[in-house]
Amino acid sequence: MLICLIPPGACNLLNSSTIYANNEVSLAEVDIYGFDYDYTLALYSNTLNTMIYNTARTFLTEHFKYPEAIHKYDYIPNFAARGLHYDIQKGLLMKIDAFHYIQPGTVYRGLSPVPDDEVLQLYGGTHHVPLQQDSGFYGKGPKVKQFMDIFSLPEMTLLAVANDFFISNDIEYDPVHLYKDVSDAVSMVHIKGCMYKWIMEDMGEETYAVLHQLVSQGKKLFLITNSPFNFVDKGMKFMVGKNWRDFFDVVIVQADKPHFFTDCVKPFRRLDENGDLLWEKINSLEKGHIYKQGNLFEFLRLTGWRGSRVLYFGDHLYSDLADLMLRHGWRTAAIVPELEQETKVVSTEQYALTLTWLQALTGLLERLQMHRDTESKQVLQEWLKEREELRLMTKNLFNPQFGSIFRTCHNPTYFSRRLCRFSDIYMASLSCLLNYDLSYTFYPRRTPLQHEAPLWMDQLCTGCMKTPFLEEMSHIR
Repeated sequence: MLICLIPPGACNLLNSSTIYANNEVSLAEVDIYGFDYDYTLALYSNTLNTMIYNTARTFLTEHFKYPEAIHKYDYIPNFAARGLHYDIQKGLLMKIDAFHYIQPGTVYRGLSPVPDDEVLQLYGGTHHVPLQQDSGFYGKGPKVKQFMDIFSLPEMTLLAVANDFFISNDIEYDPVHLYKDVSDAVSMVHIKGCMYKWIMEDMGEETYAVLHQLVSQGKKLFLITNSPFNFVDKGMKFMVGKNWRDFFDVVIVQADKPHFFTDCVKPFRRLDENGDLLWEKINSLEKGHIYKQGNLFEFLRLTGWRGSRVLYFGDHLYSDLADLMLRHGWRTAAIVPELEQETKVVSTEQYALTLTWLQALTGLLERLQMHRDTESKQVLQEWLKEREELRLMTKNLFNPQFGSIFRTCHNPTYFSRRLCRFSDIYMASLSCLLNYDLSYTFYPRRTPLQHEAPLWMDQLCTGCMKTPFLEEMSHIR
């Protein structure tokens, strides 16, 4: 019966190579394309996460003198997910929705889930977290940290593992110190150049095709990355060839984003062919040269590249995209590699059937709650229990601990809300651009607001024809 509610072929409609639109964008109006480097021009295999984790774990024991027994914990590939929040003072990893509420069943202390009733006690009888004061705009507040980039997966796992070690061995520790030490250990992996030695073998091969397509149609290209020149140079030579700089009109390394977008003082420095700093004053940004640091305001003055003529691609919603959209009016494109796996799950018949019945059950619950007899109340409780089971089932299809990075039970996640706010379009990888003509216009789909929902077909099919049922609720008043 449920299968009849799903149109034939509906499970095959999603394609991970699609570009999705939050806002209407016409590529015909875009003359200038900008890029981040890591996880934008260059994508890496999951083995990099294991390498980062193992090396940071070694720094934790050798440099910070943590117990050697922590080495018994290997990297857990599918434990964490991007966009999670970490309560620094309580040592809790959790998933928060767009309204700043913790999703029940997604709070972990170490590697163990924290019961929902204990979570309520820890947060003063509510699941709400005041992120504006605890976390701040960039998700790096004094109390709560949001992990937004893909490189943070091994850091979250190491935090969970270290917490779990101390708890399991009944060793007293300070969660704040632990957070700082793990964060510093992961930073050391980047600073000491360990990471840059590993990822050369993991480069993709489609970057050249994207850059060639854009340049051949007269588009200007630029690169702004936080990575050092030697690292970028080796990677781009591997992917694009030794003349990779010919594609770009401007190349900026070690830009120190997001401060690059807000700082008005830091000047550009030019690098020579060996990556060494030169001393002359920068009065123009020239093709073929490499620049370091600088700031966006000077960049805009020297290039004149402003507004919706510019489309910038990046993977970090805060460091790459937020300021560009909110302060400068550039078009922004988010690279979200997780889309590939998430669309595979959403395209399965199991997910479609579960979600369809969940929607139908919600409509039935909405109607049945108006009835006050004993039998109706009993059925209502049974349906509520089944609803929770269905929610858990859909969550486990994505990640047993935290579910989809885009949704909580019924609300978008905090990550998803930021994705919609800071990106005009989003996609699994830069190569998705190859599927579209450069005069293509991306149109966002109109989705129902809550007061419009009864008019939409999916609601009509699942029994939510009127919300709420005013006639049936009249006796309550």
